[in-house]
Amino acid sequence: MMNRAIRSAVNCNRHRLAASSGALSSSRRRQIHHLSPQLSGNSDNKADRETSSDADFTPVQTLNKSPIVQKLWKTRDQAKRRVMGKLTMGDGEYSDVSLAAAELMAEGRNGEYEPPAKLGKHPRESEVGIMYEFSKDQYLLETYRNPYGEMRFGKILEDLDALAGNIAFNHVEGNPLIVTAGVDRIRLRRRPDINANQYLSGKVTWVGSSSMEIRMKISSNEDGSDEWLEAYFTFVTLHPTTKKAIKISPLIPETDEERVNFELGAVKAQAKRAARKNKIEIGRPLSNESLKIDARAAQLLEKAGPLLKMPSLADPNTILMDETAQGNAMVAQPQARNLHDRIFGGFLMRRAFEL
Repeated sequence: MMNRAIRSAVNCNRHRLAASSGALSSSRRRQIHHLSPQLSGNSDNKADRETSSDADFTPVQTLNKSPIVQKLWKTRDQAKRRVMGKLTMGDGEYSDVSLAAAELMAEGRNGEYEPPAKLGKHPRESEVGIMYEFSKDQYLLETYRNPYGEMRFGKILEDLDALAGNIAFNHVEGNPLIVTAGVDRIRLRRRPDINANQYLSGKVTWVGSSSMEIRMKISSNEDGSDEWLEAYFTFVTLHPTTKKAIKISPLIPETDEERVNFELGAVKAQAKRAARKNKIEIGRPLSNESLKIDARAAQLLEKAGPLLKMPSLADPNTILMDETAQGNAMVAQPQARNLHDRIFGGFLMRRAFEL
């Protein structure tokens, strides 16, 4: 009798805990839904067209991510599933080229990836924007606040990488593997007011054979005025099976500003190729630029001589470069992966910035 009474009491407590947990989970879901930011962009973008049947599906990779990353990845996942033919959207929802590419990837062939049939895409077709409603959403505000009451810039780095992925996916055909090749520049013009709404947006500004440059900005107004951050990311598209670079649709600028950005992107791409060509290698003659770098390095080593040989006689206001280095070792848990089940690049940037 005593054991039966104990089991009855335990089962009763379990039911109460389950009911309490369900009520808390329901309340939490309502709160997150209320706080989720809203995406905006061109109505023709494949990342913007959602259906009610797929609206409730959330990729498991979005768990433990910020509300901004969650919304961006959910939108991209919905678009990918449509391209791969896993959703029934009608004959006009995606092109024959996208379906052919999806069929090729689904079968896992190792052949050549078919180049896109389109002559090109306009920058507006890849444009994506998202609003930080800090003035209304307390949860979102606390997510991005640092201990000093200002913007937590490491979280912004995660959002930049996630947004750039959505923009790159809008430009490509099918569902190739999109990889962040580099972050060219992040320019911070001023400290933003975290209590005011902010608007993050971006689009493709230059396209090469298999790479593209994406410009993103954050401003206090949706019209783009009062811009306080500018970032340039470079993405490369790879075949999902062979991991070789594949061709992507060229970019067709429409406005004078887009033409200027395209020309600047081409100049930067040419400078990168020249830098790779002039890279210092053992047994290879030094170029004029490499000779200048070598002379500058010799000057720095000469100044570091007293610190290395006679520290007591060295300038007290100088310090060796390796003494400024910081490092940390951590295990990348599964919660840090992206939609491709690889390490999330934005996570790496945030951890490096907040080291």
